[in-house]
Amino acid sequence: MEKTLVIIKPDGIQRRLIGEIISRFERKGLKIVALKIIKVVQKQAETLYAVHKKKPFYQGLFKFITAGPVVAIVIEGISAVNICRKLLGATFGPDAEPGTIRGDFGASISYNLIHASDSPETAQNETAIFFKETEIVSYNLDCIKWIYHPSEEEEMQS
Repeated sequence: MEKTLVIIKPDGIQRRLIGEIISRFERKGLKIVALKIIKVVQKQAETLYAVHKKKPFYQGLFKFITAGPVVAIVIEGISAVNICRKLLGATFGPDAEPGTIRGDFGASISYNLIHASDSPETAQNETAIFFKETEIVSYNLDCIKWIYHPSEEEEMQS
């Protein structure tokens, strides 16, 4: 099973969208394996956004992610990275399709509610910024047989 990191940003917290956002991942059949509300500290923000360090929007990203509490979530499922990114929608709310998180709740190009890792490798690195390995819980869902076809069983076991 693939794991990915999702962060509900300060605007999502302030707009009281935590439950709505998490429910979309669960309704899709993904599994929450770690979750916590935190205040992102400088070192975490610098590490998370290191790839954007030399870009003109870096300071805005940094200031925004540290402006208030966030909810950090590790989500697990087959193709979790791809599925989560599709559920988020386009980066900017006005460009995001209706039915996506940003499409339904985002109106800004600066405040985009949520972050999700863009690859399994990035997900592993970003997860380590916010979670210790012991904070990620492995468990079985009895409903899994109603989410994935039996032919996907091999993937579920890995």
